[in-house]
Amino acid sequence: MTESKIETIKITSIYLNKIMPVSVYLPCDYNEKDSFPTLYFLHGRSGDENILIESGLNISADKLIGNREINSMIIVCPRIENSRGINSSSICKEVKDPLGRIINIGMYEDYLINEVIPTIDKNFKTIKNRKGRYIGGASAGGYVALHSAFRHSDLFSKTGGHMPAIELQLEEEDKLYFQNPDDWDKYNPIYIASNMERSDIKIYLDAGDKDEGEFYKGCSALHEILTEKGMNSQNYIFKGNHNIKYIKSNIEKYLRFYTN
Repeated sequence: MTESKIETIKITSIYLNKIMPVSVYLPCDYNEKDSFPTLYFLHGRSGDENILIESGLNISADKLIGNREINSMIIVCPRIENSRGINSSSICKEVKDPLGRIINIGMYEDYLINEVIPTIDKNFKTIKNRKGRYIGGASAGGYVALHSAFRHSDLFSKTGGHMPAIELQLEEEDKLYFQNPDDWDKYNPIYIASNMERSDIKIYLDAGDKDEGEFYKGCSALHEILTEKGMNSQNYIFKGNHNIKYIKSNIEKYLRFYTN
């Protein structure tokens, strides 16, 4: 059995009109099997594809796979920039919000769904159906993971929002994402869940008890709706703040959810 490895690939995106890097974790037994389940794990507002290493995902996966506590899997961390993973503009560009922060607008949902996933399925030994495909993320990446899974339930069987940036109302600094007023509801996990049919998708929600954005409130509201619909939803409040330390401290829990 060889060691696991991380590959970086680059996608020349038609939707975004630029080159986008993607980090891919391949487990130690990658050469010994025909196909593997795949976890797409998405970074937050100021992050990038290096969340694969910064969160300890690769180290934790090595440990749990090596101890046979979880099944082997491929982990994909695409760069989605500060985009919220939505189709916010036909032209991809950077703009500044009222706080002076860079916001990326463009066709990011189409990029993720129509370019990243097909590229990974073409170039790696993935299970090419929803049963073997999962999506999760941290902070803004958790928001992206949830709306992607709910809007494309034909592609994913599990989703996780880890301290997900689910807001109960549209904040002023986020209005640049939603030039079309209908887009706020269109991508809001709580609104989507309220209007979706019951699904067999499995959902994992969590946030820290000291989360500065109080995103445990959004998790609670979403979990209540999902539970009322009879869907398989878990919701946890763990100790911690809204930071990478919180993600690192719980990463093994996440991997167990996705693989077992």
